[in-house]
Amino acid sequence: MRAIWKGAITFGLVNVPIKLYPATEDHDISLHQVHDADGGRIRYERRCEVCGKVVEYAHIDKAYAEGKTTVVLSDEDLKSLPEERSHEIEVVEFVPSEQIDEIMFDRSYFLEPDKAAAKPYALLRRALEETDRTAIVQFSLRQKTRLGALRSRDKVLMLQSLLWDDEVREADFSGLKEDVRVAPQELKMAMSLVDNLATDFNPEKFSDEYQDQLRKLIAAKLEKGDALDTAATFGEHEEDQADRGEVVDLLEALRRSVEENRAARKGTAAQPAAKKTPAKKAAAKKSPAKKTPAKKAPTNKASAQNAGAKKGTTAKSAKKAS
Repeated sequence: MRAIWKGAITFGLVNVPIKLYPATEDHDISLHQVHDADGGRIRYERRCEVCGKVVEYAHIDKAYAEGKTTVVLSDEDLKSLPEERSHEIEVVEFVPSEQIDEIMFDRSYFLEPDKAAAKPYALLRRALEETDRTAIVQFSLRQKTRLGALRSRDKVLMLQSLLWDDEVREADFSGLKEDVRVAPQELKMAMSLVDNLATDFNPEKFSDEYQDQLRKLIAAKLEKGDALDTAATFGEHEEDQADRGEVVDLLEALRRSVEENRAARKGTAAQPAAKKTPAKKAAAKKSPAKKTPAKKAPTNKASAQNAGAKKGTTAKSAKKAS
């Protein structure tokens, strides 16, 4: 696991450095959206309504609209808040564990002690176990001040973020206001049914049947070959991939041509005097100066033009000599 936050538990004068890890994970298969007509991928863009451009996440600030005015808050503004800079899990009070309503539980995290804090960590965990109490704490995480419940679970301290009191709704339904009479015989039958199904809770007995069936459905489609090429769902086809390959080959060929041309020019400039005498003799024996380039296949156009220019100059020299 990877720690998502580092801080310290503080209660009284005791400070326990810890690392915070998510205690749960989502096992659902991740599905995306495609066009039913051609299977093309459907995406959502962060587009600015003023300039119309797609904006990268790094250039997005948060804002609060107050009627006709909007206040923009940058990352620097949010980091300037004292609570956001705090990395302390402050114990406010210890309460009986049964007094915390389960509806208030939000996210669960495991706390790992720093190597030097193993003893105070174990001391706090054992104290919570022996007293059957839960520590109510306050902390800041992901730009939010949070309320939490710190309790012992097996050999680890667990932090569970709690909803604030005003975030829990009241079950205000008209049907609940009526006084419904339950007959003693009906209650007895209901209690008998409860007794028949009574057992100890074992979460390993239960599984997500929908996700299991979804995995089997995907596997069956793959086995039948009922699938699309992933690149094609992004609008990339074999022709596009071939074109990209040809472009790469063309660039490589041009690069090599430039290198060969440069090498040829350097070789010509390095030995100008050595080629003058053989050129005159060859021109005296062969009157048509254009036959030699036809027989030889130059590796590039630059070399052929240089060779033609030299032979033309030699032919003119031979005519003047005659």
